[in-house]
Amino acid sequence: MIFVHFNSIFFIILAINKSTMKLLLAILLAPLFLFSQDYPQETFQSPLGIPLDLSGSFGELRSNHFHSGLDFKTSGKEGLPVYAAADGYISRIKISTFGYGKAIYITHPNGYTSVYGHLQKANGAIQDYIRKRHYQERSYEIEMYLYPTELPVKKGDIIAYSGNTGGSGGPHLHFEFRDTKSEQIINPMHFGFKKIIKDERKPVIQGVVAYPIDSTIVNNSQKPINISFSKQADGSYLSVKVKTNGKVAFGINAYDFCTNGYNKNGLYKVKAYLNGVLQYQYGFDSFAFDESRYINNFIDYERFHEMGQRVQKLFQLNEYPLSVVSGNKKDGIIKVQPNTNYNYKVELYDFHGNKVDLVIPIEFALQETKIAKTVQKTPYYIKAKTESIFEKNNVSVYVPENAFYNNFYMNFDVSNDIVTLHDDSVPVHKNITLTFNDVVGLTEEQLSKTYIATLDGYKLDYNKTYRKGNSFSVKTKTLGKYKLAQDTTPPRIYNVNFVEGKKLTDQKTISVSVTDLHSDIDTYNGYLNGKWILMEYDYKTKKLTHNLDDKIYVEGRNDLKIVVTDNLQNSTTFESYFLK
Repeated sequence: MIFVHFNSIFFIILAINKSTMKLLLAILLAPLFLFSQDYPQETFQSPLGIPLDLSGSFGELRSNHFHSGLDFKTSGKEGLPVYAAADGYISRIKISTFGYGKAIYITHPNGYTSVYGHLQKANGAIQDYIRKRHYQERSYEIEMYLYPTELPVKKGDIIAYSGNTGGSGGPHLHFEFRDTKSEQIINPMHFGFKKIIKDERKPVIQGVVAYPIDSTIVNNSQKPINISFSKQADGSYLSVKVKTNGKVAFGINAYDFCTNGYNKNGLYKVKAYLNGVLQYQYGFDSFAFDESRYINNFIDYERFHEMGQRVQKLFQLNEYPLSVVSGNKKDGIIKVQPNTNYNYKVELYDFHGNKVDLVIPIEFALQETKIAKTVQKTPYYIKAKTESIFEKNNVSVYVPENAFYNNFYMNFDVSNDIVTLHDDSVPVHKNITLTFNDVVGLTEEQLSKTYIATLDGYKLDYNKTYRKGNSFSVKTKTLGKYKLAQDTTPPRIYNVNFVEGKKLTDQKTISVSVTDLHSDIDTYNGYLNGKWILMEYDYKTKKLTHNLDDKIYVEGRNDLKIVVTDNLQNSTTFESYFLK
């Protein structure tokens, strides 16, 4: 006999078999799930000392991913103090050219980790720790995991200063929360930020799209079609009547204003009902990083590719493992029958509970097709759930299972040394492998400078290429045109910010601009008087910068050497000197 105390409830477990035990454990763990939603409301403070103004919301729709936190504006400038949101210790620091740029992670004793991204620099002992590691590893890009005793912090400590590093599109602070054990990302609004951030605006609907399913005709169209709608006196939206002879589904193009009237943020929650019965819903409370690319199935990707509109689908043609939508018992597809009235209602929410309704009346109607659906058939049919291998001339394409979301006919061709691999209107979820086999007619020197390029008009874009003998492969998640190319041109170093041989007096940094014509910058190293120095690379401005506060320079003459190498190992060396 086993006594179990669980949330003030006592259970007595008598001799039971393994399957019964599993069922009982599932029942016991159910309250855990419910209680885990009671996030602490008073533990965490704002990471900034200014009123919080949102430029990005949690779950917001981005290219190939859902936004994983909140973006706070910093008045268009860098250098604002960033505060620890609560007691804890710095558990991870990552400095990267892309992504979050300079990022700090604080693990808190209550099971959560807060993240601060796009930082300009860290503060005090934290910055000293980071600088020391840069010089130990002789690299700008570093990542380190720390013990709890190394860099403890208290709530309100200044840990860093806001910046614009990494993939940031302008000065701001990226702020997020994660479950420490699972690394599941959680909406920061759950941690009391709803009280700090004001929002009195309702979501806004920009567009409504009806999707004929199978051979259905909707409003005389076999293709997805825009549905007209108008705003009513009470603030709700009403569409024109949708007429169809079978299955239909819907999508919405909508956004939310929060703290300002300039930034179009994402929705928090959407629910769709048919005659009062829930048909489909989703909400952005949390998700995992490895789910994020499923955004390309969550939206109408083809429409996004063609029109730039991120229409959020209120249905699933095929079930897919995105937790945001996984709780649905229905697929959101409506089967319209004769002699029946249908009232389809969509409710759109932001986190503060501001809500707007959209009503779409639907009726069964036989109608002629004015806009016909066409399918271009090719010999290369992709079955999404099975792997495929295509070959033509000396080119092969390997497609793993579940690389695509739906079955389709792929346009695959090799002509004039250019490989056509369909086009980017179809999203790719997992890497497919494109290989040029047994390339002939090139010398060893030419082969060593060869890579597979994406052809964008007349522009060649570099892809990381793997060589095995005379064969070249690339793993890609982008469909389009590809060809072999060579890069024999070394990087360019220019725009030096000091005059050779002159004294540096009030100058705080030395910098140069670096670019590469074909295969992009791979490595960069600076040396002052023969010693390695830290040079920070900003790909947005194409600048390498060394902060003279590192105090590597000496009195008198200082000899500077910078070596930049591209991905095909073409290298350029710049040498100069200045005086202190």
